[in-house]
Amino acid sequence: MPMNPDQFRQELQEIRSDLTRQGGIVTDMASSVFQAVYERDVEAAKEIVCRDDEVDKADIEIERHMVDLLVRASRDSCGLEPEPIRSSLTAVKVNNELERIADAATEVAEKVVRLGDRTTPFPQTLQVMTNSVVGIVRDTVKAFAGSDERLARSVLASEGTVLNFNDLIVRDAEERVADGRMAVEVAFELHGIATLAVTMADHCTNIAEQVIYESTGQIVRHTQEGWVQLPEV
Repeated sequence: MPMNPDQFRQELQEIRSDLTRQGGIVTDMASSVFQAVYERDVEAAKEIVCRDDEVDKADIEIERHMVDLLVRASRDSCGLEPEPIRSSLTAVKVNNELERIADAATEVAEKVVRLGDRTTPFPQTLQVMTNSVVGIVRDTVKAFAGSDERLARSVLASEGTVLNFNDLIVRDAEERVADGRMAVEVAFELHGIATLAVTMADHCTNIAEQVIYESTGQIVRHTQEGWVQLPEV
């Protein structure tokens, strides 16, 4: 039987549900890996590295499902309105961004493994920053699951805070290296962890842009002047 718009929407909703579950896994990875950073828990970090395979497999399955759905809709001349087409584009992009957040969490875990038993404390600012990033990831997944434009805009507004935290951490590490409180190799890993936290937040803003696009048709992009809203498509 040829596919109709209602069938397309139903199957698209199944894909969205899979993406929301994927988002939950990615959020848990982000939370767990930063806890491993604070506790220097090498074994927990190794487990997180292994979990990346789970995310990769789900990423491939979701993309295959989405491609198959679009092929069948095209073949059957389904006659879709703009809204489900926007939702389809959003699903593809969100799938990719979630996988990249998981990749960043895996890279943080690998840094924990490299740090080994070094107990040099990291600045408290790092924990404040990473707690913020975990919250951003959680809010991003929630915004996508509920097509919540307002929450998505809140995610966009959080980017500047994360970048400010990163600047403070870099300056603090430089001071600690200069006065001998932190070894250069530890400062290097600290900088890498903070940078990866920024990367996670950046992928979240990409998802937030897509949530706004899906909900309103508005394209939002970042410029030197901040977030700007382009004409509807």
